[in-house]
Amino acid sequence: MVRREANEHAISGNLTYEGSHAWAPSGAVVLKWITREKAKVDRIACPWLITRFVDPAAEFLFVPKEQVLDRAKAEGAIPFDTPGAELHHFTEDGDERCSFDAIIRKYGLKDPALLDLAEVVRTADTAATKRRQEGAGLEAMALGFRATARDDHENMRLQFPVYDALYAFCQMRVEGKAKLEHAPP
Repeated sequence: MVRREANEHAISGNLTYEGSHAWAPSGAVVLKWITREKAKVDRIACPWLITRFVDPAAEFLFVPKEQVLDRAKAEGAIPFDTPGAELHHFTEDGDERCSFDAIIRKYGLKDPALLDLAEVVRTADTAATKRRQEGAGLEAMALGFRATARDDHENMRLQFPVYDALYAFCQMRVEGKAKLEHAPP
């Protein structure tokens, strides 16, 4: 279980640094990812997506918005959800997409439940025309977590189980095994 070990070491901080990358004891390269501080929806959803589907040993940096691109260059980090980054909001078919969508597109992720979850994240983070009822609840939770977490890393730790649960719901939903019973029409 190298991926899990690397992820556990990344979380615990048990890493060796060499240049712009960190090495987990298992030998896996740990890439740095960087975004704006004071994360809410997309800047927590993206680290969840990255650690679960792209880079399980990722290290995340949260910095003031005006420093993201310069720090990314200095740290050899991958910037996301910030103007000027490849992994940022874009328009597709005349509708706004968020950084979560940009990561899905860049890494060719095709999981139907993940694509379903992307609609929820997009609703919570953008003015997309196709709206999902779950998006309002996700945005409300994200605002509450941001207000109660002591920093962005604690915010990630607190919110990741929400995304795990939402992903499980989306898996059941795309299989036709779940639907919201009490959501407004």
